[in-house]
Amino acid sequence: MRRAHRIAAITKTLVERPYHIFGVGEFVDLFGVARSTLSEDLAIIRTTCETLEMGRVETIPGAVGGVRYLPFLTKEQILSHVEEICQRLREPQRILTGGFLYMEDLTFSPELLRPVGSIFATAFASVAAEYVVTVETAGIPVALQVAQALDLPLVVVRRQSRPTEGPVLTMNFVSGSRQIETMALSRRALPQGSKVLLIDDFMKAGGTLRGLSDLMGEFECQVVGKGVLIESSWPEEKLIEEHLSLVHLEEVDVKEQRVVVRPADWITA
Repeated sequence: MRRAHRIAAITKTLVERPYHIFGVGEFVDLFGVARSTLSEDLAIIRTTCETLEMGRVETIPGAVGGVRYLPFLTKEQILSHVEEICQRLREPQRILTGGFLYMEDLTFSPELLRPVGSIFATAFASVAAEYVVTVETAGIPVALQVAQALDLPLVVVRRQSRPTEGPVLTMNFVSGSRQIETMALSRRALPQGSKVLLIDDFMKAGGTLRGLSDLMGEFECQVVGKGVLIESSWPEEKLIEEHLSLVHLEEVDVKEQRVVVRPADWITA
């Protein structure tokens, strides 16, 4: 196989499974080449990704050796992706009766959410999470993209327990609208002591993320990060701290048919 063909095949394999460590020997056996030749191939891929700012290819030293792709984005790339989301959210036809926003076409769009997964993967690269956790809402597609970008399993907390899940832990929590709601998670879903990354699509007061954090405490799991796609600027006082949001929703003016949104401060700083 020609070098150009090998590079194309290796790049596709790495990009499809970010953060997964592939043994160098796997590629050596697959293509029937010497390790030195494969090292040259990987050097070309690494240089190309760095030059074009398409993420990072990292080689792991050691007797066995390994290589992985990290979907790191630059600050400019993150701002560009978040600005696109803001632009879509500003569309007046999204405003529904009561001042609500229609967002399902955004939260269920693979094209729009794939970069979101890479943004959170970049932001939480150093926390060493072992699971991505979300609640059974529209946040599932967002969390799934994050899990894919970090090569981690996704755990979905249910609103109601299911007989097929075996023993479950059920907990009540106060939602952002100050209502008592319930969440449940199978005892088998998370090993004790796991490091978890919480992801949600929308946050108002932070009641859902607070409930998820408390539930993780019951499982004796460590919350190493909290990510939110869109955060409402009201109420000003939130029920959680140290969370990372991408978009701030500041106002929905029904009368003027105007939606005021902006990228989060950490993106524009």
